Amino acid sequence: MIDLYTAATPNGHKVSIALEELALPYTLKVLDLAKNEQKAPAFLAINPNGRIPAIVDRDEDDFAVFESGAILIYLAEKTGRLMPADRKGRSRVIQWLMFQMGGIGPMMGQANVFFRYFPEKIQAAIDRYQGESKRLFRVLDGHLKDHEYLAGDYSIADIANWAWVRTHRWSGVEVDDLPHLQRWLALVGAREAVQRGLQNPPSTLELRRDGSEAAQKFSDQARNMVEMGQSRKTGV
Repeated sequence: MIDLYTAATPNGHKVSIALEELALPYTLKVLDLAKNEQKAPAFLAINPNGRIPAIVDRDEDDFAVFESGAILIYLAEKTGRLMPADRKGRSRVIQWLMFQMGGIGPMMGQANVFFRYFPEKIQAAIDRYQGESKRLFRVLDGHLKDHEYLAGDYSIADIANWAWVRTHRWSGVEVDDLPHLQRWLALVGAREAVQRGLQNPPSTLELRRDGSEAAQKFSDQARNMVEMGQSRKTGV
């Protein structure tokens, strides 16, 4: 049994999707990020960085793993699935996984902050991070022109990138001119395990987009978290 400490974010959904794909039993432990539960001492003992997701593998002497990419690799190696065993095949998957970890995630995350949450609109920052996100989307689109999935068969590389790219509108970046990326988004999104993973915990993406009271509440909470982070950095 695996304990999954998570929240309804792209990084959190990467792991719940993988667990569903691998049919591994897990217990969902949802943290309230707005209440700073990820900074509680009990969770910091699992992940010293105080971020979700993290897992504890109860079948392996309560072995803890943090960082979403590291968790995906651990689960793939634990089951022998979603990543090839041969050296070159494994490397291809890890290359595209690192593409998400080092590029897609950070750039879209910053686009979210400056486009949605930051208390003042800094257009140069918005343009910078939206532009870089779109550039990375074009890289994916170009690769997917000649490949059904990112690294051979469906893998943790697809899960990691898809969980972020699907939220492109929340970052203010459209993909209408990227047909191969759109095809891949639909292909991965149609998988039953992917759909189940998005419910653990339920995705708030649609609520965020619809302009409802729930969407406004989500934005307000995220904005407060950003402002709290700024206050800690400046000592305010």
